[in-house]
Amino acid sequence: MRLADRISQCRTPFIVHSLKNGSVVHLSGAATFAHEIRTCPIRYVLCDDLTRLCAALAYSKGTRTLACADLLRVPAERIWLEWCEAPWLAELARYGFKTDEHSIAAGRRGALIHSSATGRRGLIRAFWANGDSELDVLASSLEAYFDFDTPDGEAPAAPDGADRPSMVVFDRGVGEADILRRCFRFRYERTWAEYYANSALAPEQRDAVARHALGTIAIEVPLMLTFFLLLATRPSLPRRPIILERVNRARSKSGKAPLLEHVEVLAPLIPEYRPSCSTDRGAERRPPRLHHVRGHLMRRGSQLFWRVPHLRGSGRAGVVRTRTVTWTMDGPIGDAHQPSLDRWHPPQ
Repeated sequence: MRLADRISQCRTPFIVHSLKNGSVVHLSGAATFAHEIRTCPIRYVLCDDLTRLCAALAYSKGTRTLACADLLRVPAERIWLEWCEAPWLAELARYGFKTDEHSIAAGRRGALIHSSATGRRGLIRAFWANGDSELDVLASSLEAYFDFDTPDGEAPAAPDGADRPSMVVFDRGVGEADILRRCFRFRYERTWAEYYANSALAPEQRDAVARHALGTIAIEVPLMLTFFLLLATRPSLPRRPIILERVNRARSKSGKAPLLEHVEVLAPLIPEYRPSCSTDRGAERRPPRLHHVRGHLMRRGSQLFWRVPHLRGSGRAGVVRTRTVTWTMDGPIGDAHQPSLDRWHPPQ
């Protein structure tokens, strides 16, 4: 079952019972968002090939998403985005990220995104499920807020004006070209912020909890941004609306909750690349050893060039997919050097 369906059918609240003082705290969890997921106007589900492609673009060495910040926009004021965990984790491991070896391959990840009318500012909450019971459907304790028009040297403003402490995630390897550093901030959701504020955790414990919480949402952001970037290309990504009217009629007769309609988004077709073989018999140069070359993303004006990960060396390795893919954009969204003038109201 899709993660969106599982969240929409959640009824069990997330309640914490303190063994020290007997207090009971109701925290924001998956069940809190059941109605929002059911009424979300746009729900995207990424196919596995597209998940791998987005992850490869997002995490390849040399990728600079900040250079494309003026092209980024969330396509609607409220959307749901979901993907299977297995291909995502496989790509993370390929690019050197540590992954949980005991993670269940059938798990799913997702995010609910609230955005301004222009799609340039917003709030993200992450979700995941790794088991079959309702208790295995979880929501991140952190939320991410962003502003793609954040000037260099400044921090994005909180969408609700609240002054809760925020955290920054950055990659030293990319320095100032890090879009997470400039445009994103992470903070505990209100109920979780109050819960941890009233807890008696030592500073070391607070840091450990914060790092774990960041790992549930920050690592997903580059994949989402890459998806939005590809969605803005011309002619965009192949999409297949999934209509479940007939299935839901049968489920209704058997007393089951209806499944949510969604749009399945597929990977674009990439032409195959066949290594060229020299016909010059006089050339005795020894071919290089077969090796893997990491991909990287470049931008020139309104075009994006992705040097895809590929094998280089002897052609005996067989067919390799094209090494360079070009996507054409319709153009930047406004002037990235001017502050956003749109107004929006974050979820309460």
